[in-house]
Amino acid sequence: MFRISITTLLFIALYIHSYGQITAYQVFYGVTNSEPQQIILRKWQQNNQQMYLLLNPYTLETSARQLPTNTIQKDSWNEIENLFQHTPYIKALHQEKGRDSNLQDAGIQRTDTTERGFSLTIDLCPSSKPLARSFFEQLITAFEPEEKPIPITITITGVWIQKHMQDLAYLKDLVNKGELDITWVNHSYHHYYSPSKPLPVNFLLAPNTKISDEVLLNEQYMLENGLTPSIFFRFPGLISDKAIFDQVLAFGLLPIGSDAWLAKKQQPKQGSLVLVHANGNEPVGLKDFIQMIKQKSNLIRKKAWLIYELPISIVNFEGR
Repeated sequence: MFRISITTLLFIALYIHSYGQITAYQVFYGVTNSEPQQIILRKWQQNNQQMYLLLNPYTLETSARQLPTNTIQKDSWNEIENLFQHTPYIKALHQEKGRDSNLQDAGIQRTDTTERGFSLTIDLCPSSKPLARSFFEQLITAFEPEEKPIPITITITGVWIQKHMQDLAYLKDLVNKGELDITWVNHSYHHYYSPSKPLPVNFLLAPNTKISDEVLLNEQYMLENGLTPSIFFRFPGLISDKAIFDQVLAFGLLPIGSDAWLAKKQQPKQGSLVLVHANGNEPVGLKDFIQMIKQKSNLIRKKAWLIYELPISIVNFEGR
């Protein structure tokens, strides 16, 4: 159980106040009337405004926007799938439906195999340890100026945010400075884990876990802290079963796995989703990544080994 200091609580209160507390957060399916049409996934009240989470089905980019009610149309999910059936998003969603049976690492593990590099995914699971800031500094040194901002994917939990408001501010500052371009991924709110329990009853498979809370509460908390949730979701521990995988799909989300968890000595390939943890709990993966990019420094300078933005990689893969 994490203990949060009074200073941290005040920091949290200031953050939520600056963006506005959210009420009535809920699943809402619809489309915008203006071109290019976008899919509406959520709605909520914030700062006395009706807000919506939008998805561009052609680029997989999400945005949080206030929209007049006469510019949107509520639709069933079946109608949305039919309307956008030829877009990268619906194609990816249908591909995901065939990946729901694995206990471990279900979801997208690899994207465009013609890429000269990979997508970097960084997990921020609950931890009492500070963010590995030196990792991000070394990452920037290695890939700039060839890539600036550097596109990375961070999967984040609500419990980590609660404990690490200043670390979150550090990451957002790197975005504001143009050093990083971060795709923020929902990694569940609590990320429950017991080292003594077997996988089939651990992580989100633990008894009495309410998947809707793990998904929607974390989205809401991300928005209250100035983060726009992407269309992706990563299961804690990369552990799921068909039931909860399909529940996540029903929220309109695309689960992502990894074929290159560096701490497990899985080596990246072209188009890999590389996985490291920057929450202080898995330094070996960070060390291996830094060693790898040092070995690839000449290729990085020639732009022959780069980090790719995850949404773009999936769009390119689905368009092949």
